[in-house]
Amino acid sequence: MKRIAVLAGDGIGPEVMKEALKVLSVIEKKYQVTFEKIEADVGGIAIDNHGKALPDSTIKTCRESDAILFGSVGGPKWESLPPDDQPERGALLPLRKIFDLYANLRPATVFKALISSSFLRPDI
Repeated sequence: MKRIAVLAGDGIGPEVMKEALKVLSVIEKKYQVTFEKIEADVGGIAIDNHGKALPDSTIKTCRESDAILFGSVGGPKWESLPPDDQPERGALLPLRKIFDLYANLRPATVFKALISSSFLRPDI
């Protein structure tokens, strides 16, 4: 059985995580596998419940898991905190560092009319 740390976080995170867990459920049924899903606080909800965006208990859960499902962190409620204490810097960046996950790849589309202004030109 594989262990999955489920870090729903804030904002749209819980909504996205709910759908991701539905996908895992379908995978479990189709392939007759079982995932142990362990929920842990991260981001603003962790600040509210534990006093910091990435509690030691969440790090421990992640270390003991085979995979981490991460929702989203941050929101207006925590914007007034010092920058390093805000959910994005206080949770997301440390998680990336702890687990050597430095890439944050995002899809990019270049419209033909703007290709000459883009750094995604073939000549670069």
